[in-house]
Amino acid sequence: MRIIGIYSFNNGKKIIEKEKPELLKEIKEIIENVNANKYKNKKSKEKTMRGEMLFNPKRLNKEFKAEFKKQGWKTVRVKCDYPTEYYVKGYSHPRTRGAFREMDFIKNRLGVELQLGKYAFMVYNVCAKMTIFKKLDHIDFGVEIVPSKQLAESMSSGVSYFEQFVWDLDHRGVSNIDIPVIIFGIEP
Repeated sequence: MRIIGIYSFNNGKKIIEKEKPELLKEIKEIIENVNANKYKNKKSKEKTMRGEMLFNPKRLNKEFKAEFKKQGWKTVRVKCDYPTEYYVKGYSHPRTRGAFREMDFIKNRLGVELQLGKYAFMVYNVCAKMTIFKKLDHIDFGVEIVPSKQLAESMSSGVSYFEQFVWDLDHRGVSNIDIPVIIFGIEP
């Protein structure tokens, strides 16, 4: 895979290049080590592209996970104890045993999320999850890896892409709780 776009959210590029240059280099090497063409093996059942061979996001995720693991990156999961005091009187609230939040990869306080799936998760990762993991004292900065438009067009429908994500973040702006993040757009 290769990086085709770099977007700096909340001065992420400048800050992470200064604070974590060795980890940034490692992430770029991991991306380059993934051969996406091995995973263009999912036969589409969707109406608009029935029978076409698409990139398999589950297999790509697995390959990325193996590459990050080889370099000592860890998945971090935090248990969620959801509050129950906000339910109205008399409501029997559902059990939430086993609820958690998870960051794909963390090393030396840099968090990485790989998002090859639905659009809402891209925004959630950068504007909520990374902020939560910072507040829980696991990370200081983040990197989000997402497909380019070209790659997304060779995946199942509903997958978002770098160009769309950048537009949304530009128009959203930066909040005082946002952490510095680099977004990498990737493709084969």
